[in-house]
Parts: sequence; structure tokens; C-alpha cells
Amino acid sequence: MRNLDILYEDNSVIIVNKPAGLAVQGGKNVKISLDKILADLRQPAPLLVHRLDKDTSGALLAAKTKEAAARFSRYLGTERKAVKQYIAVCAGSPEKKEGVIEAELEINGVMKKSFTKYKVIKTGELPGIPYSVLEIELGTGRMHQIRRHLALIGCPILGDDKYGNFSLNKKLKKENIKKLMLHASRLIIKEANIDIAAPAQHPFLTL
Repeated sequence: MRNLDILYEDNSVIIVNKPAGLAVQGGKNVKISLDKILADLRQPAPLLVHRLDKDTSGALLAAKTKEAAARFSRYLGTERKAVKQYIAVCAGSPEKKEGVIEAELEINGVMKKSFTKYKVIKTGELPGIPYSVLEIELGTGRMHQIRRHLALIGCPILGDDKYGNFSLNKKLKKENIKKLMLHASRLIIKEANIDIAAPAQHPFLTL
């Protein structure tokens, strides 16, 4: 696990391809986390600028200085100068082949607007299980936004043990799908001349 796939590195940032199942931050009952691994690899320890769910794989950026952390936090946050693209494999298929999911999500007791842009790239079927592969771009960055939005339109992500179809997930394990089928596939920050693609770590997550 300490052999991280480093996608890009310069004097300001390091971008890694986080594997599914690795927590981003340490905490109670977390023995191994990305922040600890980064601290072992680079000194001073890189500072996390954004997050990915433990079960989501893909491109994640950490800053090497406080100044860089502040700047990239603005890019990925309030200034919205970063494009974050994902690949998701969901049950069934949305009614429209492409569109925007707009829905308020409750965040710490407060309802907040959120929107997710999607496009159906391909469809397929496992034994008795129709699915579709979506290319997704985040408009806002709410907690579990993609997972919650796709569940709201009746197309939960395969392997989602929180918002997904639990009886379906049991069947999927027989098809060797035991993890959340969500991958942060590309990170674009034009102001920093960054355009990084993260190779998918599961064949279902390839376009």
C-alpha cells in the first residue's frame, strides 16, 4: 500500500491515484490512511486539499506548502476552477442519455443545492443485471454527492453499501464486483496547467 501510484508531482503539489478501500485521513480504527502514507513518502508532509470517499478510487491532490494548499483549496472550492471527472457504473440506466441531476442534499442538517452532470457512455448486462457506465462531472462537491444523486434517480452505483441496492450488491459479489464502482478519472486545473488522468483499477471502470 505504500507504493502509491504517483500521477504528477512538482514543487507545489503531488497527485496520486488513490486505491479503493484506502481512507484519506487517519482516525479511530483507521490503521492505514493516505495522509500517513504521504507523510512517510515526502517531508514536510503534503497537505490534503480535497477528499475522496474511502471506497472511491482515483485522482487526489495534496499540496506541498501551506501557500499551495490555500491556492488549490480555492481552485477546488469557492473559485470552482477545477474540473473533476468521474466514471461510475450504475444499475440500470438514466431515462436520458445525458443531463444534469439537480437536487438539494442535506449536509449537517442544512439543505444545500447540488448538481451533477452525467453522460451515458455504454450499457451492458451481467447475468440478469442491466447496468450503464457513466461519465460524470461534478458541479458542486457535496458529501457523497454522486452516490446520492444516482440513487435518487433510481440508478444506484454498483457496490454502494450505503445508498445502493443491497440485494443487488449480494448478486454482484458473484460477478467479482465487491467494491464501489466509482472512480475519479480526471482532474483539470487550467490555472495550474494540470490535466491528469487516473487509470481505472477495475475493468468495469474503463470507457
